[in-house]
Amino acid sequence: MALIGFDELYQYADDLPAPISVVAAGGADATVLQAMSLAQRRGWVDPVLTGSGDEIRQLAEDLEIDLTGFRIIDAADSAAAAVAEIKAGRARTLMKGQIATPSLMKAVLSRDTGLRTNRVICQVVLMEIPRDRRRFLLSDTGITIQPTLEQKGDILQSLVEVATVLRDSVSTDLPRVAAMAATEKASESMPDTLDAAELTRRSTAGEFPGCRVQGPLSFDLAYATDAGEKKRIEGDVVGAADAMLFPDLLSANLTVKAIMYTADCRFGGVLCGTACPVVFMSRADTTTTRLNSLALTLRMLAR
Repeated sequence: MALIGFDELYQYADDLPAPISVVAAGGADATVLQAMSLAQRRGWVDPVLTGSGDEIRQLAEDLEIDLTGFRIIDAADSAAAAVAEIKAGRARTLMKGQIATPSLMKAVLSRDTGLRTNRVICQVVLMEIPRDRRRFLLSDTGITIQPTLEQKGDILQSLVEVATVLRDSVSTDLPRVAAMAATEKASESMPDTLDAAELTRRSTAGEFPGCRVQGPLSFDLAYATDAGEKKRIEGDVVGAADAMLFPDLLSANLTVKAIMYTADCRFGGVLCGTACPVVFMSRADTTTTRLNSLALTLRMLAR
């Protein structure tokens, strides 16, 4: 199945009939201010920023960013203030700004005031490799440290939901999901391979409709057709994975950051499993990555 890329996501955001209210938790950050300003000028968003109002205004002045049209909420707990805007209906989606992930997730996961649902919360990254004309999703790259088999099944469903939203308009194929592992052979000495094989079995039995699952598959088998030919491994997903479901946070996070920092690529991330999709990326990421993640999240709001 072909996925649309960031050019198409930007065009979708450019064509929105009206700006969408987006609240950034931790607005005193250069990339947050720059991305929100660019998105505002393109007509994507009505920006809301939480945190120290004085710091936000001073940084905007230093960066020569016009805050006209921005709403600033002066709050000691920027995450709680941002989540409150979502809960009150004054903002439709949340952006992770200059704030540590545990602090943001504390507010998101609050049973009384947060954005918790009955779904597993996970980060899904859209990766685009222009050299190879490849676009694929990776999860969970940011939240669930050691998912159980049942949690992996839920994360798989989030991957399929994102892939379906990003389906190319001319594509009729189902999303192809690779259940990732270090090897393609199921072995009791590597429990993750057994989970991958079980997810494949459940998919074949119809438990995960709307997709095709194959695993365990190593990264080369999921990504490159010639790897399958050399290893004599066949299957619909070999060399053509639209989405990669990783066995744990360690393997997913190391893989996605290795690609980010060593490949010519474009990428953006969204948090799934929450009451609304969340623009989610590392504090070390660039303004462009924030815009990519915002464009991806705005498309997810339309599903």
